[in-house]
Amino acid sequence: MGEPGEFPPAVRLFLKTYPWRRIDPVPWSPLHKPLAVCRLALVSSAGFVLPGQEPFDASIRGGDVSFRDIPSDAEAAALIDTHRSRSFDHSGLRSDPNLALPLDRVRELHAAGRIGSVNRRHLSFMGSITAPGRLVRDTAPRAARLLSEDGVDIALLVPV
Repeated sequence: MGEPGEFPPAVRLFLKTYPWRRIDPVPWSPLHKPLAVCRLALVSSAGFVLPGQEPFDASIRGGDVSFRDIPSDAEAAALIDTHRSRSFDHSGLRSDPNLALPLDRVRELHAAGRIGSVNRRHLSFMGSITAPGRLVRDTAPRAARLLSEDGVDIALLVPV
């Protein structure tokens, strides 16, 4: 996130008046085994989709709270940036999607023996959810169940 002065006046006003939510206590689960035997999944709020996947719906008031499965063998270069926010420069994500969904980096970590395995899928959400109630109540628990069913030990959250 940039400095307030970097944004257009409408974005600055939005950021100043938005009722930011605080979660206390922060949900946390300590890791009980070495990374070298853990299965890792990526969870990004970059709004990435793959060719052929339905794009996120920017017309939904409060934000599209759905997510897309990104197979672990997907090519990072194939990811399409559909993030709805105009509050940041998208050029970095477009030139290297690994910045927001580090598929190539986790493959390297696995090849080097630093993590046990890479999950068969990763999850891409849309960021800029200004009305997160449905996300917290419905979507996040469904996503967590999928990753749990996959045997994921670690979800690396990559916020955008």
